[in-house]
Amino acid sequence: MSIDAPMIRTESGAVSGAWRDHVSADGGVSRAAIFLGIPYAEPPVGALRFAAPVARSPWDGVLPAVLHGATPQRRSPWPDSYVPEPTILGEDTLTLDVGTPDPSPAAGLPVLVYLHGGGFVAGSHASPWYGGQAFHRDGVVTVSIAYRLGFDGFGWIDGAPTNRGVRDQLAALAWAQRNIRAFGGDPARVTIAGQSAGGAAVMRLLTLPAAQGLFRGALALSPADVPVTEDDARAAAARVASAASVAPDRDGFASVTETALLDAQDAATQLDPTDPLAGAMGRRGLPLSPVIDGDLIPDTVSGAITAGVGADVALLVGATAHEFNAALAHVTGLEGAEPLDLLARGGVPAAEREALASRAPGPDAASVAGQALTDGMFRRHVARWAGQRAATAASSLTWAYDFRWASPVDGLAVHCLELPFGFDILREPTALRRTGAQPPQALADAVHADWLALIRDARVDAPVHADGRATVVYGEPVREVVPGYQGEERLALALEAPEMGDHQE
Repeated sequence: MSIDAPMIRTESGAVSGAWRDHVSADGGVSRAAIFLGIPYAEPPVGALRFAAPVARSPWDGVLPAVLHGATPQRRSPWPDSYVPEPTILGEDTLTLDVGTPDPSPAAGLPVLVYLHGGGFVAGSHASPWYGGQAFHRDGVVTVSIAYRLGFDGFGWIDGAPTNRGVRDQLAALAWAQRNIRAFGGDPARVTIAGQSAGGAAVMRLLTLPAAQGLFRGALALSPADVPVTEDDARAAAARVASAASVAPDRDGFASVTETALLDAQDAATQLDPTDPLAGAMGRRGLPLSPVIDGDLIPDTVSGAITAGVGADVALLVGATAHEFNAALAHVTGLEGAEPLDLLARGGVPAAEREALASRAPGPDAASVAGQALTDGMFRRHVARWAGQRAATAASSLTWAYDFRWASPVDGLAVHCLELPFGFDILREPTALRRTGAQPPQALADAVHADWLALIRDARVDAPVHADGRATVVYGEPVREVVPGYQGEERLALALEAPEMGDHQE
C-alpha cells in the first residue's frame, strides 16, 4: 500500500484520509485508512432544521477527512459517562467515519455500521471505543454514523416529518450501499450494530420495512424496548413547547434557539424519582425516541417480528447480567425498604418477585430494584425477541448471548461492559477504568470472534436460539452454550399482562 494520504472518490466528491497503525495484544501491527467527518447529508440547519435528511451536494476538489464531524450531542447529560463520548460543536452534524484495511474497490470486504447509544438524547459517534481498529486488523470495513438526537431527531412536530433520527440512519445506510465499495467494502455484506439506544435502533431498523435490503446482519447489544405512540409523542412535544413558551408546531419550535430548545427538552422529560421502576415496568418509555407513527414506523418491534419482517437477516442479540443494577445505589428513599414490597409497588407480578430478587447480586432494596431495572428494561426484551424469532422463518438466523463476566471494579456485569471485549480494546485507557487493570484477553478473543463471525459470515459458531433456546454465555468459563436465558423468558411473559401499562407490546 502507498504511504501517501489515501484518497477516495465518493458520489459527492473526493475525500482524503490518513493511514493509522494498530498494535494488537499479541504485538502484531496492522494498518488501516481512516476517513473522518464524511458528510452523507446536508447540515440540518435553517430551512432543513426539522426536515428529512437531504443528500449532500457535490463539492469541488478534495475534502480533508481527518477530523471527526460535529456531533448532534451538544452537551452530555452524563459527565462521567461509562463510554468516552466527546461533544464536537458545529453545524455539519450528519457525517460518518469510515475505516478500511484495503481502500480498493475490488477488496469486497465485510462492513460493520455502528450506531452509538445514549438514550436517543446523547452519545457520540466519535468515541475512541468505536474506532474499529481490531476489525480493520481482521479485514472489516467500519462505519460509525452520527444521527440527530433528542427533540431535533425524535420530537413530534406538526408540519415536519416524524422520526428524523431514524431517517438519518436510513440515509447513512443508503449512502453506504452506494459508496462503500470505493472504500473496499461489499454492500451485500453489511452488518449493523449498536448498544443500548443503539441496540434499540438496530432492532427498530431490523423490523422496519423501509430498511429491508440495506444490511444482512444485525448485532443488538443491550437493546431497550421504547415503543412510543403518537399520543405519547404529542404529549411530550406539548410539554417541550410549554417549557419553551412557543406553539407546538414547526414555526414555534423553529423560533427557539438550539440551546433554549435543549433546556426545554431537559425540563420536559425529567424522570420521576418517586417511581424508579416506571421505565422497567412499562409505565413510561423514552419520550424522545422512535415513534410508531403509522408512516415510517408502522408497528412495534414484536409485531413486526411476528409478521416476519427482517426474517432473512442474521441476528445476535443479548444483554449483560447487571445492566442497571447500580443505577439506584444513590437514590434516596430506598434505605431500609423491604425488597419484595418495593417490587410489588413497582408493578412486578407476584409470581416473579422472589425469582427476580434471587437474581440480584445483593439482598438490599437498591440492588433488587436495580435488577428489576436490568430485567425489565433490557433482558426480558432479549428473551422475548429471540424467542419470537425462534418461532418464525428467522429461527435459523437467531442467536442470543448473556454477558455475565463481573468486573473487579464493582463486582458487576454492568451496562456497556461488553463493548471493550467485543471491540477488542482492553488496553484502551478509558476501558481499563471499567474492566480493571488485568481484564481477560481470552474473553475479548471469544466475544470479538462471535461478532466477527456474524459480520463476516452472517453466522455464529453456536446453536441457534431455536435449538432448545440456546444462549451463548460469556463469563467463567470464558464461553459456553446453555439452554434458556436465566429465567427472563418467564418474566417477559409475566410482564405482558394488560395491567402492566400501555407501553407493553
